[in-house]
Amino acid sequence: MTDISLPWTGEPVRVGLVGAGPWARAVHARVLAAGPETRLTSVWARREEAARETAAPYGADVAADFDELLEGCEAVAFSVPPAIQAELALRAVKAGKALLLEKPLGGDLSSARRLADAIEEAGVVSQLVLSNRYHPAARRFLAAARKLEVAGARSRGLSGAFLGGDFATPWRLEHGALLDVGPHLLDLLDAAIGPIERVRSAGDPRRWIDLTCEHEGGAVSQCSLSGSVNVPEGGTHIELFGSEPPLVYDTTGLDYEDAWPVLRREFATAVRTGVSGELDARRGLRLQELIAQAARG
Repeated sequence: MTDISLPWTGEPVRVGLVGAGPWARAVHARVLAAGPETRLTSVWARREEAARETAAPYGADVAADFDELLEGCEAVAFSVPPAIQAELALRAVKAGKALLLEKPLGGDLSSARRLADAIEEAGVVSQLVLSNRYHPAARRFLAAARKLEVAGARSRGLSGAFLGGDFATPWRLEHGALLDVGPHLLDLLDAAIGPIERVRSAGDPRRWIDLTCEHEGGAVSQCSLSGSVNVPEGGTHIELFGSEPPLVYDTTGLDYEDAWPVLRREFATAVRTGVSGELDARRGLRLQELIAQAARG
């Protein structure tokens, strides 16, 4: 587990941010500006006013266009719809920039594969913002899970985000929970139980979709996903079953402020060493392959 109590002795990584929506303001800009491992140098977004509002609290510049943002940074963080991320990130790769990427990697499997292949060929650092994976509670859960012989699992990722508000965005409403929440649950199940070999689905990802995952070794996990249900608090819940008492991971009440310093430290370390961690673009491609398989039913 990353020890963020140790002082950061290197130069902060200069990061440019693409996007100025609610998630960019609430997480990316704030976390990257907090340092000491990173420094938010500039923000670029389609709406200049939104970019200014995002950059102003941290004294960051507002880039006139994407090329100007690339000129002033050594790493690029993306907080835009997946189809736009996959397109712009290719340009950042060609410019030799390290990438902090949102999930899913692309709007579809082909664009995700193009991006992952380009990153591998160029040898640039990449890292995914899979928020659960940076939380100490999730890391304890995964460490315990890997010691168990799991026969089966039940999980859910439920919220009312698509019913209205900041995250009822066009791409989420079009593609539903499978593309939005699916990467989180599939990543955790795959990491906790073992590689997923096959995914089947039933339902409508814009309303409610159930996944059945067959894992290497014979375990079976089930996952319910929806962003369109009225629940008191959205979140993730996983139960692992076997010969030992059930092992549970539940995000209810978790403070994600414990996750962001870990994400920032690991991204900066990857950039400074030139070595991506486990949660890189290749991991994002694997998750997108599972999502594509699930989408076929």
